[in-house]
Parts: sequence; structure tokens; C-alpha cells
Amino acid sequence: MRVAIIGCGNMGMAYAKSFLQNNLVKPDNMLLVAKNPARHTELAGRQAGRVVLGITEQVGQYDLVIVAVKPQDFSGVAQELREVVQPQQMVLSIMAGIPIARLQQELAHPLIIRAMPNTPALIGLGMTAYAAADGLTVQQIRQVENLINSTGRAVFLEQENLLDAATAVSGSGPAYFFYIVRAMIEAGRQLGFDEALAAQLVKQTMLGSFHLLNNSEKSLDELIKAVASKGGTTEAALTVFGERDLTGALIGGISAAERRAGELSKG
Repeated sequence: MRVAIIGCGNMGMAYAKSFLQNNLVKPDNMLLVAKNPARHTELAGRQAGRVVLGITEQVGQYDLVIVAVKPQDFSGVAQELREVVQPQQMVLSIMAGIPIARLQQELAHPLIIRAMPNTPALIGLGMTAYAAADGLTVQQIRQVENLINSTGRAVFLEQENLLDAATAVSGSGPAYFFYIVRAMIEAGRQLGFDEALAAQLVKQTMLGSFHLLNNSEKSLDELIKAVASKGGTTEAALTVFGERDLTGALIGGISAAERRAGELSKG
């Protein structure tokens, strides 16, 4: 497959790197669209594909065009892209908050896939939810999913409006995780550890807990009970979490993120 990437920031380049490392796209079949001369020079030095300055007619020669610019920059990019995009090309948007209908309208192009990745895609461990416009074949959708899977895992949503929920749960999810990790490190610091040791204790605990969860046949409740013996230290902590409704606060925050994603989608 031939892939052009417009918006070669962290996420755009994470995609390029994953496609190349997994031999899904050859360097000669990768086009990186640079925004300015300095970025053009930098990208050319990486040898991650062919590099052009700005959106040119060459973009129309690729099977898939990935739009990875900031959402606020999209309208300006769309004016240029609509002049070169070809009827048979697929366009994959990884911009937050811009629905398929708007993408189709501003690009004057029907074959749109909209995806919501998260930042662990930068290291090949991302979670991406995506939806597709009518008119794309199953084969075309699977081709794009195969590419996305190289950055972690992908899940197809038949209802585009669920992308707002995916944005709230997995798109923003890494920040919630980091927030909790930060709080645990701070607790450790307040209990007497220096920050480096507290961070080591928490990060390894998080890593080990994830792998235990991922490899266990037990439910989450069973895993919690396995740690929280009656009258013990863990139960004391969980009691405070319950009294302060930590679960409710997390669910409420994620619901607020979903509502905001819906507001952004509507412009």
C-alpha cells in the first residue's frame, strides 16, 4: 500500500514508523508532507520516506492519505487537499472532534475513515477506535485496520457516535492513568520515600498488576479480594476510596470527557 501522511508530528510519525517497522509500507511508498522548510530538512534526514513541502499533486498518487494535523488547522489543510485528492483514495483522519460528515463536506470526498488513537501508539501499544463512512468496502476497511494494528490494537465501531465515548475512555485514558500514578507517587513521598524510590515502587506495581490482570482468569472483583484481606491494610484504603466515592468521581470525569467530545464534534 502507498501511504501519504499530512501532519508529521508525534502521532503522524508514530504511524510512519510503525508501518515501516512492520514492513506494511516500503519507504519508497511513504510520502511525508512537511509544513515548512525546516521540518522538510529534518524529515528528509530521517529517511522514513519521500518528503515534500506542502500538499502537492503527488498526494493524489497514494492509496491512503492520513490527516494528522491539529483539528484547528484542518480547514486550511482541507482547502488544499480537496484540490488533489482522487476519487479512489481513502482518507484516514486521526484528528479529534471532527466528524465524518464534516470531513466529507470540506474535502468533497466520500471515502473517509475516522480514528481515535491514544498516545501509547507512540511505542506501538496504542488503542484505536475507528469508524468508516458508507461506500468503503470491507477489504478497504480491513486494509486500514491492518495498518492501525501496527500501532497497537484497533476496534471497529459501526456507530460513529461511539467515537465520543472512545475518546473519553481510551483516547483520554492515558491521562487518567498518569493522574492516578502521580497521586500514588505523591502518597509514597508523603509517607517518607524519596520521589525516585516512590516512583519505582508505583511504576513496577502498575506494570505487574497489568500483566496479572491480562493473564488471569479471575474477575476484577476477585483480583481485588485476593489483595484485600478482611481487616487488613488494603481494606482500610478501599474503605476510604468508597467513602469518598472515587469510583463515582472517575466515572463522572469520563462522562464529562464524553460530553466535551460531543460538543467538539458539533463544532
